Amino acid sequence: MNLVERAKNIIINPKEEWGKVAEEEATMASVIISYVIPLALIPTVAAFIGYGFIGYNVPFFGKVTGISWGIQHAVTAFAGSLLGVTITAFVVDLLAPSFGSEKNIARSTQLVAYAFTPGFVGGILNVLPSLAMLGVLVGLYGIYLLYLGIPVLKKTPEDKTVVYLIVSILALIVAYAIIGVIVSSIMVAAFGLGTLGV
Repeated sequence: MNLVERAKNIIINPKEEWGKVAEEEATMASVIISYVIPLALIPTVAAFIGYGFIGYNVPFFGKVTGISWGIQHAVTAFAGSLLGVTITAFVVDLLAPSFGSEKNIARSTQLVAYAFTPGFVGGILNVLPSLAMLGVLVGLYGIYLLYLGIPVLKKTPEDKTVVYLIVSILALIVAYAIIGVIVSSIMVAAFGLGTLGV
């Protein structure tokens, strides 16, 4: 699997690409090491540059920037990417039997990792913190990719795909809220940074 080709094809031609993914043998570790980590470096490096050197204006505080601020955002972006894919894969896999789907953590990891591709690529916008939210919006395309990939990789019946997707998303909202609190607490403790990093 070529990383660039996979990323390009999953975004541009997802229906055909999911078929190719379904024919591949993979493990959770191999997908994370060969695909997630390299792509997670996009938002990570962009966040370091954007928040560490470019910064942005906050009302009443002025321009917020600095190396420690950049490191905090870079570590958060990288940890968030790895935890996001891992936890999402486990949630999707855990819910699978409830929707007549195949329980297979390797397939769940492939599904989630490749569906996260638009978010990884959109993370380049972290280089300009004022545009970072647009990167999040680009990442929403991943929901459509999940929708297309669920029946192919998880062997989900067509009439259960939408409900499986919705329940997975709701479960993930709760999971991500908890992750956000934990990661923020760790970052504040590790770097001694307040909410503005000053």
